[in-house]
Amino acid sequence: MRNYCTSTGNGSGLARGTRALGAFKQAVLVLRWFIDGARLVQLARDNGISTPTAYRYLHEGLTVLADHAPDLSTALERATAAGYTHLNLDGTVIRTDRVATPGPNKADLWWSGNTGTTVATSRSSPPRTAGRSGSPRSASGREHDTTCARTHGLVDALNRLAATLGIPTLTDLGYENAGPGFRHPARKPQGRELGLKQKTFNKVIRGIHGVAERANALFKVTFQALRRVSLDPGSITRIARAALALLQMEHGRTT
Repeated sequence: MRNYCTSTGNGSGLARGTRALGAFKQAVLVLRWFIDGARLVQLARDNGISTPTAYRYLHEGLTVLADHAPDLSTALERATAAGYTHLNLDGTVIRTDRVATPGPNKADLWWSGNTGTTVATSRSSPPRTAGRSGSPRSASGREHDTTCARTHGLVDALNRLAATLGIPTLTDLGYENAGPGFRHPARKPQGRELGLKQKTFNKVIRGIHGVAERANALFKVTFQALRRVSLDPGSITRIARAALALLQMEHGRTT
């Protein structure tokens, strides 16, 4: 957290003592929210500050951490430089307490809070995530993983990576039509069984692709805040980016 504390210090030119909390205590506030899922009201009370001030300090911390998350091009460059033979792509659902945005057919837009896709490398612990600008990207519960990945340029980028460097991306059947750079299990033909070769291929793909599911689980196990976000769903992208930065810091990883 050294970089975080430095980034949130009094480098803005404010005189000493003009902020209710110093950089260290602000960092602790952010970590308690992330790791313990502490409510802002409780954090405000514990630090002797108002709830609006606690919200402001939290969002300052999220912004600083999110800025340390790599963008998509950097993530792919690092994976290539590390010599990875493939990538894994998967999405996950992050619940949200804020469900007041109307969507199609009068149903709430954020009813499931489905996030953007997560790219986990072939040696992913912690995971690499990607969406717009390469960071985790949140989308409403009505937006399918593949739609989110296409919208934010991830599908095109991964297809190019496979075409130019021979690094394919392993996925589930949800990305069946994503392009030649993707490898997914073979779908069972209607009224027929898969052959031995296809069944073996499916076992291999699903076994290796399981890394991506474990990577997503690592996010939620490590950070209680990601199990149910109590902030505006529009902040989930920034929260996930910040979580990635913290996770990479904790594990000393950049890929």
